Amino acid sequence: MNTSLNWGLLLVTVAIMVGLALYSNKVMHSSKGEGGFLLAANCLGPFIGASTIVATAFSGWGFMGSPGVAYKYGVIELLGNFFFAPAMIFAVLFCARFLHQKAQTMGTLTIAEYIAVSHDGPYLIKRITQAFSAIITIVLLLIFLVGQIKALGLLAGQWLGISQTTASLIMVAIIILYTSIGGLAAVAFTDTFMVLGMCLSAIIIMVTIFTDLPPQQLIEQLNAIDKNLLAPQDSGPYGTSRWHVLMVLPYAFIYSATLPYMSVRFMAFANTTKLHHVAAYMTPMACLLSLVPIVGCYIRVKVPTLTNPDDAMPVFLTQFLSPSLSAIVTLFILFAMKSTANSVLHAISGAVSHDLRQALWPHSSLTAKQLLLLNRGAVLGLGGVGFIIMLFAPPFMLSMLAILGSGTLMAALVAPTLLAHWLPSNIYAALSALVIGFFSGCLLFVEFSLGWVEAPLYASILACCSYALVAKCSQYQFIAHYLRLS
Repeated sequence: MNTSLNWGLLLVTVAIMVGLALYSNKVMHSSKGEGGFLLAANCLGPFIGASTIVATAFSGWGFMGSPGVAYKYGVIELLGNFFFAPAMIFAVLFCARFLHQKAQTMGTLTIAEYIAVSHDGPYLIKRITQAFSAIITIVLLLIFLVGQIKALGLLAGQWLGISQTTASLIMVAIIILYTSIGGLAAVAFTDTFMVLGMCLSAIIIMVTIFTDLPPQQLIEQLNAIDKNLLAPQDSGPYGTSRWHVLMVLPYAFIYSATLPYMSVRFMAFANTTKLHHVAAYMTPMACLLSLVPIVGCYIRVKVPTLTNPDDAMPVFLTQFLSPSLSAIVTLFILFAMKSTANSVLHAISGAVSHDLRQALWPHSSLTAKQLLLLNRGAVLGLGGVGFIIMLFAPPFMLSMLAILGSGTLMAALVAPTLLAHWLPSNIYAALSALVIGFFSGCLLFVEFSLGWVEAPLYASILACCSYALVAKCSQYQFIAHYLRLS
């Protein structure tokens, strides 16, 4: 492995990212107050918006974990991974507009604040709701961030020829640097640069595979190895029946529309941004990145004796690509990981510097300069906390952390963000849904042997039922109170 080439590529891309962050710093200052840092001064146009959404959703899991699942379970993973493309597009077309318009009307900058302000009720309960939403966002996304940091260290350490710990520290420092400089604008601009590299790597991978093994031959050889790879009797990691994989579509839709590090993009769109333009840019990028798990099927044919399926992509990079192409594709896979890590870090820093501040010290009078310093300090502090937790955390599965963190959080947020648009209620309904979604999500994940997307979806249903029940009870109480007054 040519580590000098790899270091050179890393330094060049870091310079580009810092340059984009410095430019985004100017964009950020065009908006007075926290809106510049937290919502990119509402500057996201269709291409930048589409790019940052796709880059964040198709994280390192799509390049490293998903090929391993395809190696073990076959084409069921291709279907599951492909569902993310239409789900994200549906989320943009059907949810982005009302989130954007209501957030602008109410002047909210985060999802937690959006939930608190969009529901009627006592001011104290609103503050409690915003604080609870911020706390679970911090806890669950910090868990997710730790997994991303570890994954970055594992890959970057091999690529740069250094220890995993040193590599993790370097990657975290890079992310903290450009995220703290320009906030969400820096995240979005660097994501755009990174998703172009991710798409190029997907093209390189597909050309390499199908030049060596045309699709028909790949299908025939997979069928010769194990018929279940092409015609599975169940959904592999997604559930016990072959239909469980269809649950990925609603899971990915809720994921895209509710998680703070995804839905904040909707709130940050420019007023002139047309959603069908965003969807048009997203479609080819998302479909192209959905093909990456084919690597797992290819390696299953070429190297059928892997003891660890997660080695599918590393084996492909080292044995089936030239050293120069391997270096470039590895860099782009690191891009995929960083594009998610920076978004998660920005989301939890906003929860600390904005939501907790508002909930605990609602009457604090900080200047715009002090608020920006607080935002940047939160990025630095939480990035450091994530790295330290990674150092002392016991061994864990990266995919488990991703599902526990993001899946449980989306279950807590789905009712007060999405269901509330069609079934308006009060702050008590929002708080009950947050509590039920959080605790049921954790319980179902830890105590029951369910498919990867089952626990979050079942918890989402319970949270929505709780929200609807409290909404209905509140409506009856209002009618009874009105009749008594009459």
